[in-house]
Amino acid sequence: MLSEYELRERINSVSETQKITGAMYLIASSELRRAKAAYDRTAPYFELLRKDIKRIFRCLGDVDSRYMYPSDGSHLTDGRYGILLITADKGLAGGYNMNAIKACEQAISEHPDSKIFVVGSYGRKYFTAKGIPFVKDFEYSAQSPTLHRARKIAGILLSEFANKEIDKIFVIYSHYKNDAVIDVVNDRILPFHRGQFLDGDYEAPESFKFFPSEKEVLESVAPSYVAGYLYSALTDSFLSEQRSRMSAMETADRSARDMLTELDFEVNRLRQSEITREITEISAAARYQKMKKAAQSGPKG
Repeated sequence: MLSEYELRERINSVSETQKITGAMYLIASSELRRAKAAYDRTAPYFELLRKDIKRIFRCLGDVDSRYMYPSDGSHLTDGRYGILLITADKGLAGGYNMNAIKACEQAISEHPDSKIFVVGSYGRKYFTAKGIPFVKDFEYSAQSPTLHRARKIAGILLSEFANKEIDKIFVIYSHYKNDAVIDVVNDRILPFHRGQFLDGDYEAPESFKFFPSEKEVLESVAPSYVAGYLYSALTDSFLSEQRSRMSAMETADRSARDMLTELDFEVNRLRQSEITREITEISAAARYQKMKKAAQSGPKG
């Protein structure tokens, strides 16, 4: 059993930890608002870009392009995967990092020759510790994503794709649905498949004239689409990270409060026991003195 001094030391330690988790919660809350604003600005851009590409694809014939599967949908399972994994630069965010990493490990187990690109220090440190091979010189922070960074990442992946180092590009990231639900997404972004854009709201193709050609228009649009998609994924992941960290800090704060309540109860119980012991000793001493006095003042022979 701990002494009162040890209990008070533990109370001080938990209180200091609670101050840290409280500060981290406030920081994550501030970052969340900023990330949400950035995501709200990004989402319309990406959706508009996707709609424009959808309109173009509805009018394309059987274009021979490195960015597209054949029109019959063949060769969907062939080729070496290039997987972009988006994690955070630090932990203390609940299951945010590990959920994405597990999805990546699952993809690696299914396609062992995959080439792995990792955004965020947490994922790189994890793969280094586990001995999982990844591209070492691909070092990008997960903090404060920008379109410029997304374009640089897209340029590297597209270069690998053009040089046939990889045949498909996948991105694994955390998608913010709402404050209670954050899902891990594993999406193929290249090559395109017509079914990827011809969904339930399909309408009759519009009349477009492609200049100088359908293929060259696609070659021009595809890199912008990839960069836009990656910017959206980076922003979405950063938003999910802040929400996850807020939830983790809320849980830690509740645990700290419960622990402090229990420790306070233990301190009070020890103090009560000590007070009871002292009262008992005082009462015993008083009875002893009373009996001694009575014995001394008794009848003499």
